[in-house]
This record gives sequence, C-alpha cells and structure tokens, in this order.
Amino acid sequence: MFGYDREALQGELATIIQNNITTDAWAWLSQQGDITNTASFNATFAMMPRKTGKGLIHIAPEQAEQLNTIRPGFTIEGWTADRLGRVYLMLQADAIDQERYFAVIENLFLAAEMNELVALYSALPILAYPELWVKRCAEGIRSNIGSVLEAIMYYNPYPAEYLPEAAWNQLVMKAIFTDKQLDLITGLNERNNPELARILMDFARERGAAGRSVVPELWHLASPFTDAGIVNAVKQQYSTINTIN
Repeated sequence: MFGYDREALQGELATIIQNNITTDAWAWLSQQGDITNTASFNATFAMMPRKTGKGLIHIAPEQAEQLNTIRPGFTIEGWTADRLGRVYLMLQADAIDQERYFAVIENLFLAAEMNELVALYSALPILAYPELWVKRCAEGIRSNIGSVLEAIMYYNPYPAEYLPEAAWNQLVMKAIFTDKQLDLITGLNERNNPELARILMDFARERGAAGRSVVPELWHLASPFTDAGIVNAVKQQYSTINTIN
C-alpha cells in the first residue's frame, strides 16, 4: 500500500508541524483525517490556511535528512504551513478501503484551486497506491499554472518513479517550454532516454531555424543518445546564426 514507513513519516512530520504552527492549530489538525466523513475531510482540506497560516516552514537539516531517509527524494523545504498541513492530512487518511481512498483524493483534485493543487501534487510521493496516480500526474503536466507545474517537477520523486516514458518526456519538454529549472527535476538524468534525445534534437533544429536559443541542458540530455557529429552540426547552426547577427 505504501512503499515506505508511513508511521515514521507521520511522526517526523508531526514534530515539524508542531514547531511551525500554533498550539491551537496543531490541536485541531491532529484530530483531522477521518476519510469516512468525506464532507468533513474536504472542509478540513479547504480551511487549512485559516488554521495553520501560510508561513514558510522551518526545518532543521537533520530533519530534512530524516525525511529523505524515510521516503527517498521527499522534501518539504520551501513549503508553506498550509501546504504541509494538507499533505499531512492526506497522510492521516485511512487507506485500507482503496476505492474510498482513491475517490476522496481524486475528488480533491477535481475541485481544487491553485494552492490546493500544489499541495495535492506535492503529496504524490507519499500517497497510498502510488500506481493509481499516474494518470493524474500526467494530466497535471498539461497545466498552465507555474506553481502547479513546479510542484510536479521540482524535488518531486514521483514522476521519475512512476510516469511512463512518453509522459516523462512530456514533462521534460513542458519544463523547457515554460522556462523551468531542469536541474531541480528529480531523476532527470536517470530517466533520460533515446526518444527524449530525438525530440530534443528536433526541437533544437526548429529553434535554430527560427534564430532562437536553447537551454544548455538540452545538449547534455541529447548527447548520450545522439551521434556527436549530428549534435555538433546542430550546434553549428546556432554559432552561424550568432555570427550573422
């Protein structure tokens, strides 16, 4: 059901949350998570900012290391209290009834506003039945909301671990199209593949023909699966353009 020690993660996050929100807010949050009461669960998810606030979470280096030990690749650095509170709420949900669990979480995705979507996509690495969320993750890549895309792409191990190759390649290309930081994408080098290299080289040729630049990481990703002579020839296209300009 979970590919990591859920109780250990709950305990670590509980400590971090208590250190970052008021005593009253923690007393409230610690009592939430009854997934059998869908209306109450949804209301708790929606009202999280009013209870926890939206302040940035402070986390000690050893706590960040412990989170990464429990769930490799999982990080909450840079998160706000409401984002973490929502993720913690989903972690609290009883996942024994798979059908109910999926229905309740999926409904949150369907009804979510921007900040709620950020929390939902941030939770993908720690949700139960990880294979159930592949389609939802792939659909999220088509979002035009920058913060939502960053929640999927940046420091999120789920896409690299579960997306099929076509969806993964779409994620990388969407990151390039939207000027995201490729170096923050978890698993970028490990999931590199020949088809992605082909797509990147086609993209480079199109950009070159239009007199536009490409990100340096493109060459890094394309080179392992592309003849060096072809890469150099396309690069030459750019140097020629710069010379003419």
